[in-house]
Amino acid sequence: MNFIRKCSVFAAIGLACVTSQLSQASEVKLAEKLTAKAASLAPYQQREFQDEVFYFVLPDRFYNADTSNDLGAAKGDKKRAVSRGGLDKTHKGMYHGGDLAGLTEKLPYLDNMGVSAIWLTPILRNRAMQAGTSGYHGYWILDFTEIDPHLGSNAELKNFINQAHKRNIKVFFDIITNHTADVIKTKECHGEDGLGWIVDVTKGNGCPFISMAQIAQGKHYSPLIPTGEEALKYPAWLNDIDVYHNQGDSFWRGESSVRGDFAGLDDLYTQKSSVVNGMIAIYQDIIDEFKPDGFRIDTVKHVNIEFWQQFSPALLHHAKSQGIDNFFMFGEVYSFEPELLSRFTTEAKIPSVLDFAFQGVMTKALVEQQGTDVLAQLFAKDHFYNTEHKYISNTNANQLVNFTGNHDMGRFAYALKQSPHNYSEQAQIQRNLLAHAMMFFSRGVPVIYYGDEQGFVGDGGDQASRQDMMPSFVASYNDDDLLATSKTTADDNFDTNHLFYQSFAKYSQLYQQYPALRFGEQAVVYSQNEAGIFAITRQLKATTKAKAQNLLVVFNTAKNAQSLKLVLEKTGVKETTLLYRSMESGKVGEIAPLSFAIYQLN
Repeated sequence: MNFIRKCSVFAAIGLACVTSQLSQASEVKLAEKLTAKAASLAPYQQREFQDEVFYFVLPDRFYNADTSNDLGAAKGDKKRAVSRGGLDKTHKGMYHGGDLAGLTEKLPYLDNMGVSAIWLTPILRNRAMQAGTSGYHGYWILDFTEIDPHLGSNAELKNFINQAHKRNIKVFFDIITNHTADVIKTKECHGEDGLGWIVDVTKGNGCPFISMAQIAQGKHYSPLIPTGEEALKYPAWLNDIDVYHNQGDSFWRGESSVRGDFAGLDDLYTQKSSVVNGMIAIYQDIIDEFKPDGFRIDTVKHVNIEFWQQFSPALLHHAKSQGIDNFFMFGEVYSFEPELLSRFTTEAKIPSVLDFAFQGVMTKALVEQQGTDVLAQLFAKDHFYNTEHKYISNTNANQLVNFTGNHDMGRFAYALKQSPHNYSEQAQIQRNLLAHAMMFFSRGVPVIYYGDEQGFVGDGGDQASRQDMMPSFVASYNDDDLLATSKTTADDNFDTNHLFYQSFAKYSQLYQQYPALRFGEQAVVYSQNEAGIFAITRQLKATTKAKAQNLLVVFNTAKNAQSLKLVLEKTGVKETTLLYRSMESGKVGEIAPLSFAIYQLN
């Protein structure tokens, strides 16, 4: 869409239009003016988890500040030979060159947006290539003791964390205990040398899953490690075939979900005490060396709960012993059911999880135009998350991690683009902003998925949602019509004037300004069985740290203005003070279409 037409879209929803086509010189001047917003917050060592505004980023797709590491391991480095290569900036499944040095250089950009915590996809050393694609995403770990050379060195990671901490920004690592990179093969699937395929992989699973019942009847695989790869993994105990399940590929249901390989990735035998103790030791060493502020844990539901019952308390205790008092962990449980999600915060003893259920109902309300009752029905189950933890404060739904989209399911903007409602760009912009407002101001901790602040859309999930912030050379990325900008992904996309960037900065400011939005108990005031009003209160009792606050947050998911009369009547409060509204309404006592407002209840 051309720039003039973009401006007309902004004007139609009451927003100012600013050109994003800055000269290089003006970009430099702009960077000098960026505000260090995290500096005004409580020191990172003292902040609670729900104080944070997260930014989730794939380092390889962010910014390339050091081209010398683009190929990963040095040529001739025998130990790291399998971690070299995989660079192809035109291919969405290959390395693109982003690195830790790039993230360090762009810290002012994140700080200015109000980001107070950065969550990195896995950064440990990967196998560079598997099955015709690369480990740019970080989920194919070979070496749990050092950083992937495509991203830099251990020293550069320490420098990044140090520079982030100087800005009062936390750093969270994405960690994996479920699997390692694919090294182990089977004679039945890959032949005697493990280098080919005997089975027809076009018919489904590469190596069909064999259950424990079938193993008891005598059926099994004969695992092997191809010649020359017997010592690829670090620490050395990970090279023992017996610390893996070796039962074939998962088909994502039943027993296979916990004991099967993810498309060949070597699935650790996490029921064994040696594996439990080994993984605890690996991440204790990570805490000792790098001093991160917390972990996001990958593929949590694909590991037996008994593992987490030992792993989680051990790491929380160890972090405290290292002086990281507010160390926190949250898990990825890919489920839209609070009944299942909450098992991992209560029974499994992981402090929090990504709230896929929240993402699901937000999609129903804002993409599918279902009634706002779906939101009320979700929040009615928040009590499932109330639990006690030994090494952290007792947790509840306020510590759940909210998000609109991610690197697996795709971006919220893509869901809007694909909707059969055929939304105009104006509607896509409004609904995207409202989704992020719900993410910020409903209970839970907000996560901005990198690129969303620049109007990225994508063509789906996985690789199609992992665009470059730096100028991209991927054709399927560059043909996207980004929201609220005249740029494409072929441009440098660190525009601090972008509508979404500015909006998220404002949301972050509000989130940090009013403690009730972070810690307040949430109650649903009003919902309905069609698109329209959804209203909640966030009530915070007075403490030694903060004064009492009682806020009313009202969202309007309808395409027309809505009266606030019934909402205000249900609060039982006669006087309110408007703190913020995203859009002016034409009449007093109304809330504009696809907008939100925050009130103080007096």
